[in-house]
Amino acid sequence: MSDLQAAVQPIIDAHLGNTFPACVICVKHKGHMVLHEAWGHIDPETQRIPVTTNTLFDLASVSKLFTATAFLSLVSAGRVQLDDPLVSVIPEFGAIHPRPIDGGQDPHSKQRLTTPTELAGQTVDPTQVTFRHLLTHTSGLPAWRDVYNTAGPAPTPPDIPDPLARAERWAKGLRAICNYPFVNHIGAAVLYSDIGLLLIGEAVNRLHGGADLAAAVEARVINLLGEQVVYNPVREHSISRERIAPTEDDPAWRQRRAWGEVHDENACGIGGVAGHAGLFGTAQAVAALGQAWLDGANVFHIDPALAAEAKRQHAETNGMRRGLGFMLRAVSDSSAGERMSLDSYGHTGFTGTSIWIDPHAELVVACLTNSVYPGRLRPGTHQFRRAIHDAVFATLN
Repeated sequence: MSDLQAAVQPIIDAHLGNTFPACVICVKHKGHMVLHEAWGHIDPETQRIPVTTNTLFDLASVSKLFTATAFLSLVSAGRVQLDDPLVSVIPEFGAIHPRPIDGGQDPHSKQRLTTPTELAGQTVDPTQVTFRHLLTHTSGLPAWRDVYNTAGPAPTPPDIPDPLARAERWAKGLRAICNYPFVNHIGAAVLYSDIGLLLIGEAVNRLHGGADLAAAVEARVINLLGEQVVYNPVREHSISRERIAPTEDDPAWRQRRAWGEVHDENACGIGGVAGHAGLFGTAQAVAALGQAWLDGANVFHIDPALAAEAKRQHAETNGMRRGLGFMLRAVSDSSAGERMSLDSYGHTGFTGTSIWIDPHAELVVACLTNSVYPGRLRPGTHQFRRAIHDAVFATLN
């Protein structure tokens, strides 16, 4: 056992079987893979298939980095500019204006929230939203809305053909997004928004050629990495569930455990391909994305100045620091821990996934778990992430 594995093993032991049933960690240091290990079982309740380093995890919001990378490659190709308005690519987003402000919707309870008193009765002009606003989560759009309820009934299990075409589901979802109220004024504050990245995903699709977001992300990001990262692994790629870590049981909507289909309801409801979620991949693939960004993102044909711009702070509210698509390490209580530099960047995923990159230490840590398996609000994931990153950094530095 290496020193690095010995450092993380007690942390794994404290969380495996409680916080999550499956985990794979891939660490790269100065360009070299120094840890690549798997723990746990694919389905602890039945077959207990061992997790391997080839196990695919639902990346959840780590998918946003693939979408943002594809978009930034289109900026470098001259097809769009960061400060162009969203309506220059998706004109229907501005069809209803002005749009009202409301309190939004809670993603867990699904309840509508009360409009803040100071914003009651105010409106927003959606034509003023730019791509920079979307990438920095300062658009004023809601964090979440139940798009999946507008896109049709719950999809069939992933091994059974869905009677609704993916394009039809997304067309209905996009119409809903173009009608939702805002929750704040444009540029007023950082508010992490899945809705904003859904729109970035549609922009990537149209700017790339309009065939399909999956095709655009594959061509502009995944194929250049040379790693296996896919949308809809079972339905569209016939990958065995024995290679895929399952996520949460969903008795209310799907009436089954999500296994081989994306956990996020909105991504699932619109057909499994979305700008904010939907990708499944290995820890090695996620680490490869991190290493590519650490090396300057040249492999994605992103201009060096734009790549540097993506990794610097553009907005901050209450400790939430944002680059262009990237989370930046918070000053305190960051999921990256306390030892990585404040220039560190990355992203987390609600299913229990994360990628953090420290440019000064030349360190990439991809940590994939399925911590929503025992239930989406079970505690422990944040503490686990912090402990892992601190242990890795301390051992290597």
